[in-house]
Amino acid sequence: MLESVNVGTALPNPYKADLSTGIGKRAAQGSVAVRDPGPRLGGLGSGLVGDFVGDRAHHGGSEQAVYAFAREDLDDWQTRLNRALPNGFFGENLSTRGLDVSAARIGERWRIGTSVELQVTGPRTPCATFRGWVDERGWLKMFTEVARPGAYLRVLVPGSITAGDEIDIVHRPDHAVTVSLVYRALLTAPELLPELLAAGADLPEEIRELALATQPAPLD
Repeated sequence: MLESVNVGTALPNPYKADLSTGIGKRAAQGSVAVRDPGPRLGGLGSGLVGDFVGDRAHHGGSEQAVYAFAREDLDDWQTRLNRALPNGFFGENLSTRGLDVSAARIGERWRIGTSVELQVTGPRTPCATFRGWVDERGWLKMFTEVARPGAYLRVLVPGSITAGDEIDIVHRPDHAVTVSLVYRALLTAPELLPELLAAGADLPEEIRELALATQPAPLD
């Protein structure tokens, strides 16, 4: 289920010079329009109308149009950190319940409500803004070790979504390359990179190139 739809307005970013940030997201009231934002540079940034993406060099664009994080994982972090973490606090657009977001497979497709369709593209990787925003000693190390980063999604079918909408998995690829596996391969266990190639065409090109670079050169 979609527990909340979260959007952020532009605020000064003390963690990246000369940039603003939309990481401080809040639950929206009513329906929110979802569309493909286009390329990372020169596009609309976020896939949600009314949501702001500051660092366009590293965030936003079609392959990172929407960010989802499980409410159950936020609850776990609340316990670990002994502080309240409202929906949207990790910068997620979609706070879900009853869906293991980090176990989603790359290329998996979700239908939200009656029409919107999204496709899982990869994990969120933490940045300086995230570290500063959470403001916990050793935060990036803690977050990375848990390896439940939430998922980025692209917009396949635009429309509008509202808190309370059902999330249905309408397609699950037959490979076993999950969001969490990609995250570990990229950040803590590079020996797993070759396993990512099992995702085939579902794997984003940038990640595919990293995985291919680990393959032995062909013999002449």
